[in-house]
Amino acid sequence: MSVSLRINGKAVQVNSEPDTPLLWVIRDEVGLTGTKFGCGAKLCGACTVLLDGEPIRSCSTPLSRAAGRSVATVEGLSANNSHPLQKAWIQHDVPQCGYCQSGQLMSAAALLKANKNPSDAEIDEAMKGNICRCGTYVRVRAAIKTAAAEVRGGKA
Repeated sequence: MSVSLRINGKAVQVNSEPDTPLLWVIRDEVGLTGTKFGCGAKLCGACTVLLDGEPIRSCSTPLSRAAGRSVATVEGLSANNSHPLQKAWIQHDVPQCGYCQSGQLMSAAALLKANKNPSDAEIDEAMKGNICRCGTYVRVRAAIKTAAAEVRGGKA
């Protein structure tokens, strides 16, 4: 079956069954491998992408739900690490093993789009469900605050 959608601003035509998890379409058919498979049960957040700006778990979202809609993956933030979140992630040395980072970044991107000055509690709420086995949660929060300051036009 042929399905049309937009991925990172580009029109894409894919030929997968409607019940195929969006994660596998993104990775295997489109070739964008930044989005990771973690648990397959929408519990860990490694597969988080944005569907029309809202964070979803692509491991359990069928392709049919994305038909005609806009999907953003970690590759869509920037090609050269110039997105405020990517810069802040590097500045705060957030990644350890790095496996959860694409999901963390996409959840953070959705948060900052909706709230350019989130409190610690708002950050924690937006990021819950994004599991980091390396335990860099404090650095994630600091990086989001730094990126938020840049988005607002100020210094961290």
